[in-house]
Amino acid sequence: MTKTALLVMDVQRVIVDRYPDPAYLPRLREAIDAARAAGLPVIYAAVGFRAGYPEISPRNKMFGAIARMGGIAGSEQAMEIHPDVAPEPGDVVVTKKRVSAFAGSDLDMVLRAGDIDHLVLTGIATSGVVLSTLRQAADLDFQLTVLSDACLDSDPEVHRVLVEKVFPGQADVTTVAEWVATTK
Repeated sequence: MTKTALLVMDVQRVIVDRYPDPAYLPRLREAIDAARAAGLPVIYAAVGFRAGYPEISPRNKMFGAIARMGGIAGSEQAMEIHPDVAPEPGDVVVTKKRVSAFAGSDLDMVLRAGDIDHLVLTGIATSGVVLSTLRQAADLDFQLTVLSDACLDSDPEVHRVLVEKVFPGQADVTTVAEWVATTK
């Protein structure tokens, strides 16, 4: 029998604030509430680094720029999951070091220890953490579902192409409302 977990990725306040969509967090909250009501684990993945960014190579174009800018890496402020969808006691939070939720984290260990073989993916950004995690999870033989409206991207066309054309090759793609109806 399949054991499912909801994966909530990169919904840290500092990230959410860059993607102003007032309907996003309430939809994501609906998925989180449905998962909890169904007894499904809710696992959060958040990007985070130590002070001084020892995990980031200057050759890394995306994260190297973050390290050069300095800022709040490793602080509680940088790691804070948005309070509208914050973890509750018993939820697992993994810290990742790159785009994929698996990169530099213990996510795979947590999933294997919980006998989880089906992941329901949500997060910001569709073209970042969701795409990278989906590809890696598919290669690790997880069954996958993407909640298309619980993913967000700065480019609506990129989001559309991913959820309509790319993701269906490796995952079931559905909406929060459709998925919630199946968890009851």
